Amino acid sequence: MRYRIALVGNPNCGKTTLFNELTGSNQYVGNWPGVTVEQKTGHLKHHENDVDVVDLPGIYSLSIYSLEEVITRDYIEKEQPDVIINIVDASNIERNLFLTLQLAEMGCPMVIALNMMDVLESHGDRLDVKKLERLLSIPIMPIVARKSEGTHELIHLALDQIGKPCAPPDIYSPRVQSLIDELEQKMHVTVCPRMHAVRFIEEGIGAYAGHDISEVRLAALNELVEKRIAPIKMDRDMIISDEKYKFITSLVSQCMQKSGHKLTTSDKIDTVVTNRVLAIPIFLGMMFLVFFIAFGPVGNWISDGFSWLINDWAIGGLSGLLHGHIPDWMYSLVFDGILAGVGSVLSFLPQIAILFLMLSFLEDSGYMARAAFIMDRPLKRFGLSGRSFIPMLMGFGCTVPALMAARTLENEHDRRLTMIITPFMSCSARLPLYSLLAGTFFPESQMIVIFSMYLLGIVVAILSGIILKRFVARGKTSNFIMELPEYRKPTVKNLGLHTWEKIRGFVVKAGTVLVLAFIVIWFLQQFDFTFHYVSDGSESMFAQIGKWIAPIFTPLGFGDWHASSALLSGIVAKEAVVGTLEITGANLASIFTPLSAVAFMAFVLLYIPCVAALATLRREMNSLKWTGIAVGYQLLTAWIVGFLIFQVGSLLGF
Repeated sequence: MRYRIALVGNPNCGKTTLFNELTGSNQYVGNWPGVTVEQKTGHLKHHENDVDVVDLPGIYSLSIYSLEEVITRDYIEKEQPDVIINIVDASNIERNLFLTLQLAEMGCPMVIALNMMDVLESHGDRLDVKKLERLLSIPIMPIVARKSEGTHELIHLALDQIGKPCAPPDIYSPRVQSLIDELEQKMHVTVCPRMHAVRFIEEGIGAYAGHDISEVRLAALNELVEKRIAPIKMDRDMIISDEKYKFITSLVSQCMQKSGHKLTTSDKIDTVVTNRVLAIPIFLGMMFLVFFIAFGPVGNWISDGFSWLINDWAIGGLSGLLHGHIPDWMYSLVFDGILAGVGSVLSFLPQIAILFLMLSFLEDSGYMARAAFIMDRPLKRFGLSGRSFIPMLMGFGCTVPALMAARTLENEHDRRLTMIITPFMSCSARLPLYSLLAGTFFPESQMIVIFSMYLLGIVVAILSGIILKRFVARGKTSNFIMELPEYRKPTVKNLGLHTWEKIRGFVVKAGTVLVLAFIVIWFLQQFDFTFHYVSDGSESMFAQIGKWIAPIFTPLGFGDWHASSALLSGIVAKEAVVGTLEITGANLASIFTPLSAVAFMAFVLLYIPCVAALATLRREMNSLKWTGIAVGYQLLTAWIVGFLIFQVGSLLGF
């Protein structure tokens, strides 16, 4: 038989680590049907049963305040997984158990994975797991997911619970419990009746608009609730939460022995890295170190070796074998078009992999959560909150999921403003161009030039926040509240999986989107508008199109058709800029000066993102007007910054 296990837990509880441990590489990533929140599904490895594991979004409760909460609740209620594994952070058990109690009320078979037991013990605290299991009436398995401790036993415990509905513990006072029982009977809901009764008390009629329950019955039920809770003298949405927290407080006091209030290792580190004065310099220093490793002597040495392997040994060797044995047009298409473009992009794969690895290390260690916290204060001055920094950080990887992540922002003002400026964060697709031009014109300071591009994106985003806050996206900035996870030692396995996911996406794009783009570019480069073959590439369709728009970029120092046509192909995919320069036979030394190369890199950094990101922006904005404003602002900003770099630099004698 085929079973489904759903992983549910708070953010930072170790849910993704457990998912990776259970599924290994047997997983795929997509989106939930109809929405843009990431869905991860994996197949359980090393098990005799056919088991799928679904990693549901990290949430704090099953309310309807965020899309992630709605997705999780709807999935459990409608899809009814065979068993739920509720991951609970043992070192922060009070907050985690609120979601546990809500899940128990849904009635699905469930077990608790009590994760981070090593962190709990390092604090000197003791937890009576058996007593906690007895009081909750839910099976519990202590685990340390990042060390693979207890995960095998957890799966056996979870599969043993299939077909055994969860019986929630007695939480409520007699008055509230009586009301819940009465609502269960009168609502006539067959799936998750207890959950719906509790939900109706908390949210009222509004939560059931469009359901099969008649308006007359809803009104009668609502009147019953209002009458029964009147003596409690508390807002109806607080009654259930208040009783749950009272139960949790009592539960923890019976099962937990705390060592005292001594500072943990994480607390001691945070006194330095989140210090009001030192925090931002430490953050910049950390980022500089990442770029030094990726683009300094080590990264360059690895990249040069890989480039020789791809371009000289593999492609060069294949070229020698096939030259003269296949038609000239086919040879040109394969080697001057596809392989020349793809090879030029893949040459920089090692440096990109090192960058992904370093950023994954910072994320898994818990430092990136601090980065968002650190940036809250300065960002708030520019009309944003630290919550906006999370999509911006994701933008360093890929703009598409970064734009999707803006959905977690609470108000329209923050969402709109964040989506306009997030594309200014330099995605990994721009790295091949930076490496090419910085390596050509600034070989001794390549890493500093590339790092400056990333800093430029952040500075432009902040300045844009000031401008747009005043003139375009007016509104009140929301407060930013987040939990800082414990610092953890990243595991080699998780780092490998995270890095491989990013590299795989890069390679897949090179083998699909870029191959198609380079075929089209090669064709446009071989023929003129009468579809006659041209021996001089400057007479081709591609060159003529580039020449039409080249005057726009003359004040920026790169009014050459090679550069302007490369910018057009960059709209398909930013990696295509490097491939286009290679296919069109661009001589970098004759097209650019060191100053105009910097202006060109800045323009590529700031102008509109790729087609996939533009489609995501249109979908997330849900407005052609605001999409147009975003695109227009990004193009104008890129031109102005490129103009200032070249013109001011020329005046200063660079």
